[in-house]
Amino acid sequence: MSKPAVDYRFILANERTFLAWLRTGLALVAGGVALDQFVAIASGSALVRWLSIATIGLGALVGVVGIIRWRQVDAVMHEGGVMRRSSLALWLGVTFVLIAVLIGLALIVVG
Repeated sequence: MSKPAVDYRFILANERTFLAWLRTGLALVAGGVALDQFVAIASGSALVRWLSIATIGLGALVGVVGIIRWRQVDAVMHEGGVMRRSSLALWLGVTFVLIAVLIGLALIVVG
């Protein structure tokens, strides 16, 4: 059985989406570094450090998820399979919101 021909527009769209995942991860890593380097809270330096590490870790996780998702979509397109739903983006979003709220609270309460 021959494999279906994949429209190059879909392949390129998948690559653009992958790059968007990487840009998002890079932004989170940069934000975590900036938080660690530029937020000076005398009594809450350990809290800021942990929030920075969490933000950088989330950025790395976004990169890994982007790689996994790109490979899954690429394989489905080239094999003619069916895309399965994924809740990874939902959980990454929830984690991001929680970290953002914690950072905001830390800056309000401790700062």
